[in-house]
Amino acid sequence: MIGKLNHVAIVVPDLAAAAAIYRRTLGARVSEPLALPEHGVTTVFVELANTKIELLHPLGERSPIAKFLEANPSGGMHHLCYEVADILAARAQLVAAGARVLGDGEPRTGAHGKPVLFLHPKDFCGTLIEIEQV
Repeated sequence: MIGKLNHVAIVVPDLAAAAAIYRRTLGARVSEPLALPEHGVTTVFVELANTKIELLHPLGERSPIAKFLEANPSGGMHHLCYEVADILAARAQLVAAGARVLGDGEPRTGAHGKPVLFLHPKDFCGTLIEIEQV
């Protein structure tokens, strides 16, 4: 069911500074910021040869990652995203295995314009997991 690692998401207190670190210091290709109001974040993707790094910054006071940043003022890893071929089949298999899907359990459109779901971190060794249909 699980495919390749799509991205590692890191919450950052300063999106422009974080993007500059990856662009200037590490020489990576970095996207322009993209505001995603429906998710309450602004995101930047760092393109690597084998995966991506997603830099996340809260968008608005009701951002779901605002509390994460309050608890971790320097930022930190937020979630891992894995690719799946069929998100509904993956959801059914995960739920049957006892995993908890966050939110209302229905896929939402993610930053790549593809369906995503998030899985409870307590079911995955303390790590928030995103699955994305590719």
